[in-house]
Amino acid sequence: MSVITFVCAGQMNSAITFPAFENGHEVRLVGSPLDRDIIDGLRKDNYHITLKRTLHDGIKYYQIEELEEALEGADLVLGGVSSFGLDWFCDEILPVLSEDVPLLTVTKGMVDLDDGTLVPYPTIFAERQPEGKNLSLNAIGGPCTSYELADHDDSHVAFCGKDMETLKYIKSLLATDYYHISLSTDVVGVECAVAMKNAYALGVSLAVGLAEKRDGKIGAVHYNSQAALFGQGVKEMMQLLDLIGGGKENIIHGAGDLYVTVFGGRTRKIGTLLGRGYTFDEAMEELAGVTLESIVIATRTARAVKKLAARGVVSTDDYPLLMHVDDIINHGAPVAIPWEKFTMVVE
Repeated sequence: MSVITFVCAGQMNSAITFPAFENGHEVRLVGSPLDRDIIDGLRKDNYHITLKRTLHDGIKYYQIEELEEALEGADLVLGGVSSFGLDWFCDEILPVLSEDVPLLTVTKGMVDLDDGTLVPYPTIFAERQPEGKNLSLNAIGGPCTSYELADHDDSHVAFCGKDMETLKYIKSLLATDYYHISLSTDVVGVECAVAMKNAYALGVSLAVGLAEKRDGKIGAVHYNSQAALFGQGVKEMMQLLDLIGGGKENIIHGAGDLYVTVFGGRTRKIGTLLGRGYTFDEAMEELAGVTLESIVIATRTARAVKKLAARGVVSTDDYPLLMHVDDIINHGAPVAIPWEKFTMVVE
């Protein structure tokens, strides 16, 4: 039996306690400063108030002030902070982690640098760790919703990091007959592929709202338009993968994640509202209090492409769906899918 400490009690981090506990490990779940109510509820009856699932009886729960105790003797640490908690995690958690214990993060995202380079969060963690420290930084990517993982639906993800032996060790702790894990040392490719899907899931979801607007009925569906936007999204994601130097095989993780995100979750909600005719500000007001990482990723990715275009590296014309999403969320443009820009002539 190993000791696995989960830092942050968000939905995905908490869902991974299922395979961890079922593999016979001691599981410790630590709440962030924003997770106090979650931890209080779990201590009462093991029910997770945002995941809306009952966790295994026997998991140990800690508030953030008890982090040191929760980390004592840990063999693996999982970090579950959202993109919006990145600075807090870097400033408060990385300094207290041991170099001898690998870190596996569920956080998906990218940052655009001044020259237009896109880098994944593990790179940011590496840069932000205390000077002289050399943490084992690893991450998860792939199509996996928290509630379905908790329900034991078959899920296939990728663990990525610099050292393959470490990845094999982490997989040995968490793999089950329903949690299937690929391994990759292509951190940039895996993490950027799954981060980009947030921007494109918003784009595909526009078709859901447009169908509802056209038919005057909530829940109306037109698969042709969704499929066309999905295909365009995958095409642009493949181009971006090539641009950042990620292996093309990682599109399996990005496209899969795009699919599952389009069919549910927060990104689908805002894309649908925009497609119905809401302005961006109206849609954001409707979803007040909801964490929308898709907005962050779409903005950063579009900004990077524009920087690279200004340097003559790429053309924004090659990313018409991304540019339209950016125009909607950052420049107040109405939804008007640029269909003709998607068409191709191949000889």
